[in-house]
Amino acid sequence: MKMIKHLFTVLTFLVTTTMVIGQDAASYQNPPKVIEDLLLAKPTPSVSVDGKGVWMLLSERNSYPTVEELGQPEIRVAGLRLNPNNFSPSRQTYINNFQLKNLKEDKVYSVIGLPATLLAGAVSWSPSETKIAFTHTSSNKVELYIIDIATKKASLVSKRPLNSVLGNPYTWVDDNTIIYKSTISSAANAPKRPITPKGPTIQQNLGKAAPSPTYQDLIKSPYDEQLFQFYATTQLVISKNGVETLSGKPCILSGFSLSPDKKYLLQKQLQQPFSYLVTANGFPSKMIITDLAGKTIKIVAELPSTEGTPSGYDNTQNVPRSFDWRDDEAATITWAEPLDSGLIKKQVEFRDAVYALSAPFTEKASLLFKTKLRYGGTTWGNENIALVNEISRSKQLVRVNLFNSSKGSLELLLERNQTDAYGNPGSPVTSKNKYGRNVITTIENGTKLLMNNTTGSSPNGDLPFLAKFDLTTKQNEIIWRSNVGSFEFIVEVLDANNLILLSRKESQKEVPNYFIKNLRLRIADRAITNFTNPYPALEGVIKEKIKYKRADGVDLTGDLYLPSGYSKDKGPLPLIIWAYPREFNSAADAAQIRGSKDRFTTLSWGSPIYYVTQGYAVLDNAEMPIVAAGKDKKPNDNFIEQLKLNAASAIEHLSGLGIADKNRVAVGGHSYGAFMTANLLAHTNLFKAGIARSGAYNRTLTPFGFQNEDRTYWQAPELYYNMSPFSYADKIKTPILLIHGEADDNTGTYPINSERLFAAIKGNGGTVRFVYLPYEAHGYRGKENVLHTLWEQFQWLEKYVKNSK
Repeated sequence: MKMIKHLFTVLTFLVTTTMVIGQDAASYQNPPKVIEDLLLAKPTPSVSVDGKGVWMLLSERNSYPTVEELGQPEIRVAGLRLNPNNFSPSRQTYINNFQLKNLKEDKVYSVIGLPATLLAGAVSWSPSETKIAFTHTSSNKVELYIIDIATKKASLVSKRPLNSVLGNPYTWVDDNTIIYKSTISSAANAPKRPITPKGPTIQQNLGKAAPSPTYQDLIKSPYDEQLFQFYATTQLVISKNGVETLSGKPCILSGFSLSPDKKYLLQKQLQQPFSYLVTANGFPSKMIITDLAGKTIKIVAELPSTEGTPSGYDNTQNVPRSFDWRDDEAATITWAEPLDSGLIKKQVEFRDAVYALSAPFTEKASLLFKTKLRYGGTTWGNENIALVNEISRSKQLVRVNLFNSSKGSLELLLERNQTDAYGNPGSPVTSKNKYGRNVITTIENGTKLLMNNTTGSSPNGDLPFLAKFDLTTKQNEIIWRSNVGSFEFIVEVLDANNLILLSRKESQKEVPNYFIKNLRLRIADRAITNFTNPYPALEGVIKEKIKYKRADGVDLTGDLYLPSGYSKDKGPLPLIIWAYPREFNSAADAAQIRGSKDRFTTLSWGSPIYYVTQGYAVLDNAEMPIVAAGKDKKPNDNFIEQLKLNAASAIEHLSGLGIADKNRVAVGGHSYGAFMTANLLAHTNLFKAGIARSGAYNRTLTPFGFQNEDRTYWQAPELYYNMSPFSYADKIKTPILLIHGEADDNTGTYPINSERLFAAIKGNGGTVRFVYLPYEAHGYRGKENVLHTLWEQFQWLEKYVKNSK
């Protein structure tokens, strides 16, 4: 405990002192031209196909916005980041162009009537799939457009600006009717911050436990409360054939959903008092059923703030939750309630009960079933078939049950570890029922389900598959699987009876493209796209899924990339290891192979693969499993020791093959991978340098749990101390590059983590550089910032790894 007290003493000193950062290369820099071109390559379009396989929507996006775009006005309140001028989230990735392709004609059509500078999102097909709706965001408002597929024309349909502050702002009713959330005032009428407040901001707690994660951008003052209420208040509008009518009165509408028979709306309306401890989603609320005119039919529940949720990942509030419509009935609402007061430590036979209430909502709710683990949701089929999920996050356990509502029976179909990738049977294929809702598709007279596994992990790597699941034998029969040498998965089942499928196929050399498959007739696949390689500079790069063992026998894998034209006779290469640790309760699950060597290499801003063009070997997705040592042990009980084993085995394997120079190795990661990086530099001498982006380095700043650790700081103080690289900053002598976005909004990774670690390493004489990126959140988006990040990383690697002495 002396170490813990010492940690707080150091923290207090660092927080109250001014950190001086030496300025170097303060202007934006660009990496080598080949890396810049790879980053800025225009991505291939995303696609969406109608259920008949006739029309395809192609959505094109630009690569990265400018820092100037990121720097537009922004309000941060209630866990949200908003553009105060247009009532929408401030940090979005937009679609910049649409095209339509007729798959039968093999012809692409431009869409006319699109805004000149399109910033589209929230794309949704109409019930009959003859129209497509989308939002367009301009500098001062959000608008709703509809594309008529017959005319290939987009038209503005909203007469009022939309309010998308609290999520998706609209839903289809029928092909001619849409309900959307509109603003109720001009942004010019937003509350003005008073120069002199009415008084101090005061919070108190009167003896009631309220553990909470370290959320960011919370309400901090009465003025923030006013801002949130102004921007989040909305009015529902029904737009039908160009005629608009109001539905109900203005309220803070967190979300709304339409009943299958399209007669009712389930609304979550937020209430005061607003919390200063949790985000808007956790504010007090009412679950209300209304008709389409907005008249209240039933107040289903009045829910308190989530501040009172007990700590521990399997604990929950002792209140109703998981409200939703049954997709297989006209108007039936369902929800779950805990039977253990929300406390997993209570010894009870059943954890949750799930109830249902049908229109006209005047009767008492009926019990549907009880679950032995926490209720995790239901996929509905019909009166005889629904799949009910149960989960235990702490035990990494998942159960799937067959629910027959006509008999009231719940039967276990399968149970597996969440981390058991090989045992994942896939997800049930769905199709639209008479209400237009997606429900489970059954085949062979209702005796089997079609299961689609888009990953298909196996000892031979990821090989996606389509299977028939027999409800009687509870066995999965694979009827199609991706061939070894390529990676292909089923995007959509267009015809379940005739097994006509839409697939996406790629290989190391083949760009991902889309195909129509016919398993019944077994005719040749028909290509429906012909996208070309956006990364010609990576042609010839060698990719391999490597396997190696940890010293304690755990099998590990990683994706190895070698420069084009490389051969061992040229000597060992400098190596970059990039990773992200994951926790396992099972060593067997940790040893499973994940990923595929046969996937086409695509690049995101955060990838380390860029540096293979500069003469480095790159081990990406290097497995860093943290495995529980026994039944009563937690994975993190020996976190540091396992990190050492993982890293040492990767280096030893690649140096033993003559590929990597073990005296020139770098390690890096983002977020929890950055946390890993700092720990490895603090506790080993395996590396020449490290790159840590947007990490959390002091676990006492996340005292109510982090990642998959649900013990609190007060339950395991030594664990929190020992897992914090900040505690050992005096041991970090290996050069470390710290990068952080100044607007990081991720739970737990406050920018102060990098600020304090930099100050601690500097104060102890270590070699460290800290890059603070303007306007960036947890993931980086600004073109100049991303290019500069790639430059910083390249310079760091060249100086301290490739050319180290």
